Amino acid sequence: MTKNDIAVALSKILSSKKEADVVVNKVFEELANALKNSEKVVITGFGSFNVFEMKAKNGRNPKTGEKLIIAPMKKVRFKTSKYFFDLMENK
Repeated sequence: MTKNDIAVALSKILSSKKEADVVVNKVFEELANALKNSEKVVITGFGSFNVFEMKAKNGRNPKTGEKLIIAPMKKVRFKTSKYFFDLMENK
């Protein structure tokens, strides 16, 4: 499923596809802004997104074998809600 698929589904209950596109883009923009500010995003009945910091670690270039240090970085983790997990288990 893509953002466009979501917008098409929403356009059935909104007045137009253009309005649905605006709504979908705004929702994803707000989610991204919250995660960028390291806020936890909880969507009840679906799951939660939170940002965590990966520590620096040793790595190597697979092409040359040269050892290097991979810089610390932020990543997003998703955890399903119990309701969504149970729904997926009972396909």
